[in-house]
Amino acid sequence: MTTKHFLDLADVPAADLRAMIEAAKKWKAARVGLDKGAPDPEPLLAGKMLALVFEQVSTRTRVSFDIGMRQMGGGTMYLTGSELQLGRGEAVSDTARVLSRYVDAITIRTLSHDYLLDLAANATVPVINSLTKRSHPCQLMADVMTFEEVKGPIEGATVTWCGDANNNVATSWVHAAGKFNFKMRMAFANGYGPSNETVAWAGENGVELDLTADPAQAVAGADAVVTDTWVSLGDEEDVFARHRRLSPYQVTDDLMAKADDKAIFMHCLPAHRGEEMTGSVIDGEQSVVWDEAENRLHAQKAVLAWCFDKLPGA
Repeated sequence: MTTKHFLDLADVPAADLRAMIEAAKKWKAARVGLDKGAPDPEPLLAGKMLALVFEQVSTRTRVSFDIGMRQMGGGTMYLTGSELQLGRGEAVSDTARVLSRYVDAITIRTLSHDYLLDLAANATVPVINSLTKRSHPCQLMADVMTFEEVKGPIEGATVTWCGDANNNVATSWVHAAGKFNFKMRMAFANGYGPSNETVAWAGENGVELDLTADPAQAVAGADAVVTDTWVSLGDEEDVFARHRRLSPYQVTDDLMAKADDKAIFMHCLPAHRGEEMTGSVIDGEQSVVWDEAENRLHAQKAVLAWCFDKLPGA
C-alpha cells in the first residue's frame, strides 16, 4: 500500500481535500458537550503514535496536533531538532528510516522544504508538513473550514491577501484557490510578490489570480481579507526594511470597509497588533481568527485520518 504524505495542497486531489473539510466539520460538531481531553466517540487512530518533530517554536500547530491525536485515541512524542541526531549531522534519510521503525506517522516543522521532501522520500510512514518556509497546508485546511462555517461554500468567493505575498501561508492560499475554485487577489509591495513558481502553478491550474500594488483595489468587494506577520520565520535579517515597505498594506478599519459588508478578517497567528493589522480589526466583529485557531484541531484530525485511510469519502 502506498504511503500517503500530506506535504502541499498542490499535491492532494481536490476531492480528497473536500472530504477532509467535510469530515472536520462533522467531527467538530460531534465533540459538542465533550471535555476537550475526552476521546472521540469513534477513536479512529487508537494505538497509533505520532512524532512531532519541530525545529521552530509553535503554539497552535504543536498543541492542535498533540490534542487531536489524543482525541483520536493515539499518542504523540515531541522532538526538537536539538534532541535528535539531526542536530549533529545525521542524514535526514537515516532519521526518516529510523523513526519509521518506531512511530506510525511524522509531522514536521522545518524551514527547509527540501528537508521535508527528503524526509518523506525515505520514510515508510505518513509525513505531514506542519510548516516550511515554502508552504503551510495545514493552516489552509483550517482556514477553508472556517470560511465555510461563517460564509458558506468558498467556491466562487473572492479572497484578498494584503502584505507579504511570498510567505508560506500566502503560497498555500494560492494552492487552495486552485483546489477549492475561488478567486485570489494579492496586494503587495515591490519585491514582496508571490514566487514565479507559485504564479506559474496558478496559471497551470486555472486560478483566477489578480496581483496589484493597490490594497484598496484588491479588497474592493472581497469576501475575506487575509494577512500575516510581515516578518516570517527565517526573515529576521531585514525587519526594518519589511516594516517600511509593507506598512501601506496594514489592514485597517478603513481598508476593511472597502470589502464586502459581510467580509471576514483572517490571520493565521501569531499577530502583531499595530503592524500588519490594527487591534480594532483583529478584535472586531468581522474577525474570525479565533475560529481559525480552533479549527486547526479539527482540520488536522481529518488530515491524519486521510493519511491512515480512515477518512470517509476519500
